[in-house]
Amino acid sequence: MIRNGQLVDGTGSPWFYGDLAIVGDRVAEVAPRGAISPAGAAEVVDAGGHVVCPGFIDIQSHSIGTLFDSGQSLSKVTQGVTTEIMGEAWTPAPFGGRIREPFRASLGVSNDRWEAKAHGWTRFRAWLEAVQERGVAVNIGSFLGGGTLREYAMGWDTSTPTNEQVQVMCRVVEEAMRDGAFGVATALIYPPSSFAGTEELVEIARVIGRHGGVYITHVRSEAERLIEGIDEAIDIGRRGDCAVEIYHLKASGAGNWHKMDAVIAAINAARASGVDITADMYPYIASGTGLSVLVPKWLAEGDRLFENLADPALRQRIREEMLNRGGAAGVRRMEHVMPVGFDRPENKQYIGKRLDEIAAMRKQDWVDATIDLLLSERQRISTIYFTMSEENVKKQMQLPWMKISSDAGGHDPATEINPVHPRGYGTYPRVLGKYVRDEKVLSLEDAVRKMTNAVAARLSLSDRGILRAGAYADVVIFNAGTITDHATFTNPHVLSTGIRDVWVNGGRVIANNAATGNLPGTIVDGPGGGGGR
Repeated sequence: MIRNGQLVDGTGSPWFYGDLAIVGDRVAEVAPRGAISPAGAAEVVDAGGHVVCPGFIDIQSHSIGTLFDSGQSLSKVTQGVTTEIMGEAWTPAPFGGRIREPFRASLGVSNDRWEAKAHGWTRFRAWLEAVQERGVAVNIGSFLGGGTLREYAMGWDTSTPTNEQVQVMCRVVEEAMRDGAFGVATALIYPPSSFAGTEELVEIARVIGRHGGVYITHVRSEAERLIEGIDEAIDIGRRGDCAVEIYHLKASGAGNWHKMDAVIAAINAARASGVDITADMYPYIASGTGLSVLVPKWLAEGDRLFENLADPALRQRIREEMLNRGGAAGVRRMEHVMPVGFDRPENKQYIGKRLDEIAAMRKQDWVDATIDLLLSERQRISTIYFTMSEENVKKQMQLPWMKISSDAGGHDPATEINPVHPRGYGTYPRVLGKYVRDEKVLSLEDAVRKMTNAVAARLSLSDRGILRAGAYADVVIFNAGTITDHATFTNPHVLSTGIRDVWVNGGRVIANNAATGNLPGTIVDGPGGGGGR
C-alpha cells in the first residue's frame, strides 16, 4: 500500500491526495487519502510530501546494447522510466534475407555471448524474448527498425525496390506486427533507411495501419528541408491510412529555427484534416548522433562507407558536398559540433573538444579532419550537435500532441568511459525540475501525461501509463521540490536525484533512492501481437 501521496494519475486530471494498493503485478485500488485500510498490507509505504504517478514510458529508447550487457538500465530507472520502446532504424531481429550480420559495431557492447543466438533470431520477437529470459528491470518493446527492414529485402542497394522486394518488406512487417512490433521506425537520414523512397514507405504504412500500429520516423531532414520532411511524413500517413509519430521533433541550425512555426501549423492542419500525426521530443538544445552525418549519404551504398571515404578519386567530390551543405544536422559552424565517441587511444585527446578545435590541433580544415577521423575510427563517432533553440524547446513542450522521449540508451556510471549525451541520465527529471517546477513552462499534470498516458495511448497500451484499478503496477514516487537532473555535456555520467521509489509490474526496482537489483520487466506488445500488454 502507498499512502498519503499527491496522486497524478497520468490522464492530465488535477492531482489529489490519495492512497494506492498493489496486488501482484496490478494496481488493485486507487482511492482518496484514508479510504483504504492498511490492515493486511504486506508493506505500507508513506509517500507523504511526494508525488505518486505512473511509470514513464520512453517511446524512443536506444537501450538495445545496454540490455544485452545488463538488464538494469540504471540511468533510466533512476529517472522513473519503467518501459523502454526501441527500434529507431535498426533492430537485431528479424535476421535473414540479405542481412549479413545481426549486430552493428556502433552498439559498442560485448556481443560474444549473443552472437550465436542472434543468427537464429529469424522472427522479430525472438530477441525480445532472449532479453526477457535473462532478466530485465524495465518493460521492453520495440518497433521494427526501418533500416533492418530494407536491408532484409535489399541489402545496402540504393535502387528503387522491385514489386517483389516491396512484397518481401510487407511480409516482414506483417510478421513483425503479429510478433508484437508497435509499427516500423525509420530514420531517413541514416543509410540504409535513407535509401527508401516515399512510395515504398506508403506500402509499408498500409500494412502497419491494418494492424492499428504506428509509422514512427526520424524525418528525412530536420534542417534546410525540415518542412518537406514533415510533409512527406504526413503524406505517408494519409495515403497509408496509418498513424504517424515524429521522433524528436526539432528545427536544427539557427537558420532553420523560424521554421518551427510552419511545422506546427502543418501538423495541426494535418490533424484537422484527419491525419493521426503526433510527435515527441527531448528537453535539450543539443542533439546526439554520429560525426558520420556530416558526410554524404551516398557513400554508404553497398555498406561501403569507409571504403568510399578512403577512395582518393572521390575526395574532392566529398569535400565539395560537405562544404556546400553542412551535413544532415544543418551545421554551419563547427564550434557547434562536439565529437565524444572516440575508441582509438590516439584520438582520445579530442574527446569533448569542438570540431574547429580538433581541426586546428590536426592542422586541417574541418572537412579533412572529419573524413580522416572517421577513417581512423572505422565507426560513426558519437557526436553532440549544439544546433537547437531554447525558445523552440519550450514552445514544442506545450503542444497538446507532444510527448517526452529520451532518444538515449540506459547507462551505468560505474562502467562508462566515454562521454554521452546527458539525456540518457536526465530527460524526465529535467522536464519535471527545470520546465515544470522552476520555469513553469507546463503544469505537473500535463508533464506527467506527456510521459505516461499520452505515450501509452499512442502505443495502444491500455493498461499502462495510468493509475487506476486493474492497470499494471508501474508506479513512481518522486519529490517534486527536489527532483533534478545532474548530467551535463561535459560531465554526463551522473544519475538524477529525486526519484525515491519505482515499481515495475509490482516489483520494486528503486527503493528509498537505491536500486534493488530486481528484474520484474516483461515484453509489452503492440496492438497486432498480444492485446497491448
